[in-house]
Amino acid sequence: MRLWVFSYTEEQVEKLRVDKQMLREIIKELKKWSAHATILLSLYIPPGRPIGDVLALLRQEMSVAENIKLKKTRNSVEWALSAAYDRLSKIPKIPENGLALFAGMNPDTGETTVVMLVPPEKIQVFFYRTDKYFHTEFLEEMVTESTVAGLLLVERDAATIGLLKGNKLEIVEEMEAYIPGKHHKGGQSQRRFDRIIEQMVEEFYKKVGERANNVFLPLYEQGKLKLIVLGGPGYAKQDFLAGNYLDYRLKQIIAPELIDVSYQGEVGLRELISKAGDLLEKYEYAESLKTLEEFKYHLAKDDGLVVYGEEEVKLALEQGVLKTLIVSESREDISHWLESSHQYGVKAIVVSKDLPEADWFNKTFNGIAGILKYKTNTFNS
Repeated sequence: MRLWVFSYTEEQVEKLRVDKQMLREIIKELKKWSAHATILLSLYIPPGRPIGDVLALLRQEMSVAENIKLKKTRNSVEWALSAAYDRLSKIPKIPENGLALFAGMNPDTGETTVVMLVPPEKIQVFFYRTDKYFHTEFLEEMVTESTVAGLLLVERDAATIGLLKGNKLEIVEEMEAYIPGKHHKGGQSQRRFDRIIEQMVEEFYKKVGERANNVFLPLYEQGKLKLIVLGGPGYAKQDFLAGNYLDYRLKQIIAPELIDVSYQGEVGLRELISKAGDLLEKYEYAESLKTLEEFKYHLAKDDGLVVYGEEEVKLALEQGVLKTLIVSESREDISHWLESSHQYGVKAIVVSKDLPEADWFNKTFNGIAGILKYKTNTFNS
């Protein structure tokens, strides 16, 4: 198999930019490569580095490679250096996020790979090495979610604590307490019973706050936790927020909008994410959930704005009528679909296996579908 080989001109440098979804697949492919000698080339160029300096380095390395005694090793290293030099020589300027390049040849099979890309985040260091494997660690840092959202559902006798990390929803803990209902005898007995109930609620809120602090504070101190979304039924969430149950630092990053949610557990967290809207728009899980809801909406209306089936989706891509590509992460050819969406400038949404609709999407649509820009009779008619 040959990995991504970008065909570009100076005007197409921007097309080398990849998002985190595509980058994950590229990393997977790169990590499949290994060699018995140091022949696989990895190159990271930060923004502002002159292309001429990098080309001069590669020319110098080519001269050194001529002295390698083993012919197979020498040929493989020279091929990788030449491939890197050829592609870099076509780039007028390093993009604002920098440039990463990988090149290698299998000396036994003759199989080759060249990958050049602009990552979703800035490359911070200049790095060049030929090794027995591709150095993907700098890219892996970019897809390891550095931003986490805290999720908290609170009611008088139940709570759920969760974390949203990229395209993963993690349920940290579900808590319950036995809080009796209201007393109806009246008089002093009722007032005393009401006080006892309120004390029980107060103690439960304290336990929820302590556990939430234990979960959220380390992430906040690491600079990863930027937002906490608080929800629940009724007024319990307002009472919880008004009290001193959470650390003051965490209270400062609670979203100003409290979300009405009917359930606890995973169902409640999904409802919270769905209703949070723009608060969580930067998180892949929330975006995937929203896109699948949009897909199901059009499917239920039968308004002709959805497409499914490999050939139909491929045709929609090629004809420029596809607005959003939806592909399951479990498909073996996911890299092909992400590359195609990148080529045609179509937004791609990867359905994580953690999404509740993942099984339904895989079984019903074989893990590939899309939303159209406008209705057309060409597809699924």
